[in-house]
Amino acid sequence: MNIDTIVVFSLGTAIIVLMGWIVILELRIKRLLRGKSGGSLEDTIVANQKRIHELDQARREIVDELERLDERIKKKLHGVKAMRFNPFGGTGMGGNQSFAAAFLDEDGNGIVLSSLYTRDKVSVFGKPVKNRASEYELTEEEREVLK
Repeated sequence: MNIDTIVVFSLGTAIIVLMGWIVILELRIKRLLRGKSGGSLEDTIVANQKRIHELDQARREIVDELERLDERIKKKLHGVKAMRFNPFGGTGMGGNQSFAAAFLDEDGNGIVLSSLYTRDKVSVFGKPVKNRASEYELTEEEREVLK
């Protein structure tokens, strides 16, 4: 076998392989376009792009609404703690009828209510709280309910 025969045989084999590949690709394209024209396929692609854009817009709106809801929830009452105590120690006046209660949002803002009970009167105090602290002096019991 001379070199010319080998070259012709190799080229013939390459042509046959390439023709087979072309036939396979043509079959795949026909299967892809079965029942559709190029225009209807383009319409389908455009419609899918429009749906994707609409879904992305809806996702953005949902994320925005969730962020607004999260901000609203942070401002709602998040923690409540109450404590009863006897402000007069062991004297027996009033017993454990006095109380301190904290009503705070998620950021630690709110109010501390406290009362001092004696036989003669009941005094109620309210102190604003910001970041779990108040600009007004807090009693030990008020500090305890803020923890």
